[in-house]
Amino acid sequence: MSGAGARLAGGRAALAGLTTRGRCLFCAGVALAVCSLALGQGDLLRIAIFLLTLPLAAVVVVSRTRHRLTCTRSLDPDRIEAGQVTTVRLHLHNVSRLPSGVLLMEDELPYTLGGRPRFVLDVELHGEREVSYPVRTELRGRHRIGPLSVRLADPFGLCELRRSFAAVDQLTVTPRVTRLPAVRLGGHWTGGGEVAARSVSSGGSDDAATREYRHGDDLRRVHWRSTARVGELMVRREEQPFQSRATVLLDGRAAAHRGAGPASSFEAAVSAVASIGVALARSGFVLSVLRENGDPLIPPGVPPTESMVLDTLATVGTADDDGGLDGVVERLRRGGWGGVLVGVLGTLDLSQAQRLARLRTGTSVCVAVALDTGSWAPGGARDRAASVERAERVHALLTGAGWRVLPLSHGSELAALWSSAGGRVGRTAPQDGYAGSLPTGAAGR
Repeated sequence: MSGAGARLAGGRAALAGLTTRGRCLFCAGVALAVCSLALGQGDLLRIAIFLLTLPLAAVVVVSRTRHRLTCTRSLDPDRIEAGQVTTVRLHLHNVSRLPSGVLLMEDELPYTLGGRPRFVLDVELHGEREVSYPVRTELRGRHRIGPLSVRLADPFGLCELRRSFAAVDQLTVTPRVTRLPAVRLGGHWTGGGEVAARSVSSGGSDDAATREYRHGDDLRRVHWRSTARVGELMVRREEQPFQSRATVLLDGRAAAHRGAGPASSFEAAVSAVASIGVALARSGFVLSVLRENGDPLIPPGVPPTESMVLDTLATVGTADDDGGLDGVVERLRRGGWGGVLVGVLGTLDLSQAQRLARLRTGTSVCVAVALDTGSWAPGGARDRAASVERAERVHALLTGAGWRVLPLSHGSELAALWSSAGGRVGRTAPQDGYAGSLPTGAAGR
């Protein structure tokens, strides 16, 4: 949240607040007291009483310190892409009757955002102070910022207590988004609502384009022919333009990706889905984002917006259970996805590629962003050669079924490949060695 205020909460004083210096002094006082009683030395007892009293007095003084401060934290901005910088601003206000004195303040941050920032400052009577610090991270997600804590100590450093504000903010870090060139993928509706209304009327069902008059309707929309036939005032329906639809698939199987952390192939896949989703949303497509098991990333019935897609992808993770792509293939087959299908895929075997290839029917548009996962974690020359050979066979199989395949390797830019997604790819004959990999008519099932 941004701009949340909170007051400094009081802490509970105890011997646990003693510093190492204070504890050593207290233990020395106890030892001298025992020695004075054993030896009968009154001077040692007086020194022991002094050593025992000093740290206890420090505890009392620090615990009775009453600072009334308010703190407001703001994030500018509170939603960033991975690798960008946001500024955290802390606004402190002293509402007590005394100056705060010198305070050591520390804002709590997760380790993924770097070290905890510390500030040494004093706030005068009824005064205000503002401090700020930058935050940058390569790790997407929702990160907690705060609470702000204040360390109180006595002048001799014998006791130190920490008190915290209650306000906590949240920083949302979304995947990196690459600006993609505008391409015509196909699957666009070319007709609008007016065309649809004419087609309904010309088909002889004129009443299907009308409805009963409602209070506030424009009288210019009254359909007099239907009104005379029905006997009630009828108006033409609102013209609803058709919308293009697109389905984006994220292959999040842990076994299908290589590497770890922000430099892994899975993070590249999430970034590719975010970039494609933003590009399609800005082109007017109605988006549907699915996982490898067929579950939607955004609940059905909710029109996904650009920001909603990015916020959802900010927290998506890999799936440890490698059930293949059967779940999403079955969902797409039953759901009749239509429009445009874009799959961001990890490592595939031939059987999984065959199931995906059969999804394309007729003139439907299917685009596969195939990640060369071996380039994210290069191994031996033999493993690399086997990985390249398997990828070539999968690419040839998908291309032969009419898919538009964009091979994406580590270090390459999706924007440079995306122009190929708008090419017209026809069904080609199976490549050598694939005569039996895609049965005749399988692509049309």
